[in-house]
Amino acid sequence: MRYALTNGTFYTGSHVLPHHAVLIGEGRIEAVLPAAELPDDVPRHDARGLHVAPGLMDLQVYGGGGVLFSTQPTPATLARMEETFRAQGTTHFVATMPTNAPELMLGALQAAHAYRTAQPGTGLLGVHQEGPFINPAKKGAHQAEFIRPARLSEVDEWLSVAPGLLRIVTLAPEVVPPAVVERLRAAGVVLSAGHSNATYEVARAGFAGGFTAATHLFNAMSQLGSREPGLVGAVYDDELAHASIIADGQHCDFAAVRISQKILGERLFLITDAVAENAEGAYRFRRAGDRFVDEQGTLAGSALTLLQAVHNCVQHVGLPLAEALRMATLYPARVLGLDGQLGRIAPGYEASLCLFDDTFTAHGVVIGGELRWNEPA
Repeated sequence: MRYALTNGTFYTGSHVLPHHAVLIGEGRIEAVLPAAELPDDVPRHDARGLHVAPGLMDLQVYGGGGVLFSTQPTPATLARMEETFRAQGTTHFVATMPTNAPELMLGALQAAHAYRTAQPGTGLLGVHQEGPFINPAKKGAHQAEFIRPARLSEVDEWLSVAPGLLRIVTLAPEVVPPAVVERLRAAGVVLSAGHSNATYEVARAGFAGGFTAATHLFNAMSQLGSREPGLVGAVYDDELAHASIIADGQHCDFAAVRISQKILGERLFLITDAVAENAEGAYRFRRAGDRFVDEQGTLAGSALTLLQAVHNCVQHVGLPLAEALRMATLYPARVLGLDGQLGRIAPGYEASLCLFDDTFTAHGVVIGGELRWNEPA
């Protein structure tokens, strides 16, 4: 169905456009134009005066809607997660599996492949394997018993069971052999440095050798010091490295987000790192206020939605709304090389949108061109 979305303030990724309309057809954006220039014969859908942004994109999320992918890596889990995320304004996500038993990490890819096959219109972009090739000294809430040396045989199995769906692997540069890095890089996988105690020199060599990102900046990594700049310093100093950050005020101070954004600019993007309460399997979490902890009380994940992270960046970090939105849309799309399809409201882009109000409450999404409200008019 071809229609125009009107009566919203549109955040295109480049401009903020009130009094405009977005023309949508065949699941794509056809045009962005002043509302007064819309042809009279085009059906119109009212955006109810809301903010309209590209659909939010989360590159690191473990669960939602009461289910945890790391415990139950199944298509049913992914379906429940996606239903939950859409109601929160997130239209695209990368399901994340932390360091775990080999069969579960392989099962995550198999589940993603099965789900995408059954649901071709899904916003699931693939899998983020956070581990298991990490440094035990920076394991955080990861289970030490599953940390293991990087082997090409395991990587090749990942790549073979779900072609194109292994999107991101978090690795510690200091423990991973070059052959593994090269195999993943050649397959188009984003290599993200994390759960790492790398020195500045080793981290910079990693970025020169194929790593393009860092996982949850500041958390579970070597810090910036006066005599050893560590992985944080290497991220700051590299001109191309991207970094994700958890803007919940728990994983890092909002001032650290602000400082990092000043340094990294468009290379800093938002993730939720969100988990769900769980009492079975290797990863057992309980909610403690506005965060989740494991059985030892270690910070284990956030209770964020991505729209809440955007709100925090406006309210507590002091960023303009347009920039905070880019950190949850355009910049993560760029990390995956999808910024020609997703992350903007522009002709030719996928018609995936998020509609929210001044309190940062999501009211609806556009998925593949279809407008879906969280509640009736």
